[in-house]
Amino acid sequence: MSRTESAPSGTPLLAARGLRKAFGQHEVLKSIDVNVRRGEVVTLIGPSGSGKTTVLRCLDGLEIPDGGVVEFPGDLSIDFSAEVSRKHLAALRDRSAMVFQHYNLFPHMTALQNIIEGPVQVQKRPKAEAIAEARELLARVGLADKENSYPFELSGGQQQRVGIVRALALRPKLLLFDEPTSALDPELVGDVLTVIKELADDGWTMVVVTHELAFAREVADEVIFMDGGVVVERGHPDTVLRDPREERTRQFVDRLLHPF
Repeated sequence: MSRTESAPSGTPLLAARGLRKAFGQHEVLKSIDVNVRRGEVVTLIGPSGSGKTTVLRCLDGLEIPDGGVVEFPGDLSIDFSAEVSRKHLAALRDRSAMVFQHYNLFPHMTALQNIIEGPVQVQKRPKAEAIAEARELLARVGLADKENSYPFELSGGQQQRVGIVRALALRPKLLLFDEPTSALDPELVGDVLTVIKELADDGWTMVVVTHELAFAREVADEVIFMDGGVVVERGHPDTVLRDPREERTRQFVDRLLHPF
């Protein structure tokens, strides 16, 4: 059963309208809209190259859209059809945190050092406070005994859980996950998905790019299927993943569920 039956309502926490992005002559995003309400989980699915990761990077300010609007209503609004200041980009990045596909941990830092780097160096929070919070979060994901371990001493699943804790430690309004399990060995996927599901159950607002359809069906309030830089279909996970309206969506879902 999905979480949609108890889905949040009201004004979106995040509203993105008309996002466009091209790399050279290749138009990656063609007027994409994404709305995420507080406490909601939106999953982006679609084939490789469909623009899912670019959407995440635009929402976080890691990529600058060529057009469109990204706003946290009542808090921040950025129109990318005009020149955007560094101050506005920094404000956008302050409101979200990204969990990357390939962990992106600093190899010369321990797990604890990786986690407190942002809170201490960027947010200027007291180091003792950041350490205490980091230890609580590590314990929450089952890594209390790994705070002094370096990335090379951790499994892929453990590194990704440290990456999730690093994002949580920034206290973002919005968590962004870019294919968080695609680089993991199959037996390690479950631990990471369990952590993400627990965060969803705790009410974190999230946008998740994933190819794990069973996971999307369980945690998502809305599923968005993208292909060729456009939204082909969006809606309740039971509709999009079990009885899609669009033939292109049906082909994609069938291919993932029945690969042979």
